[in-house]
Amino acid sequence: MPKAVDIEAKRLREKRMVRDMIGLYCRKNHGTRGTLCPECAALADYAMQRSDHCPFMETKTFCSNCRVHCYKPEMREKIRMVMRFSGPRMIFHHPVAAVRHLIESKREQKRMEKQQ
Repeated sequence: MPKAVDIEAKRLREKRMVRDMIGLYCRKNHGTRGTLCPECAALADYAMQRSDHCPFMETKTFCSNCRVHCYKPEMREKIRMVMRFSGPRMIFHHPVAAVRHLIESKREQKRMEKQQ
């Protein structure tokens, strides 16, 4: 069983990544600098709240791989748009985080294949 410190570090890393992706999306699509527009700020707050209350943090890698989707449909669609836009661009803005995400995604895919 993972230690509470490891789970909390994972939660913080996930929250930082989501915040960075929303920031990139907002900067490129809404022309903001240094702060988020009200719509993106609301999405970021919602995402942080969802992460804070996630009961599956110790076993899941990313929300997209989770069996239970706790986002409201409207917010889920918004976060999908952000991820679709920001995901490919993260390699240029946060290369270490992007590579870590890729590696963890591949590991999760292999793990899921073994379970089936």
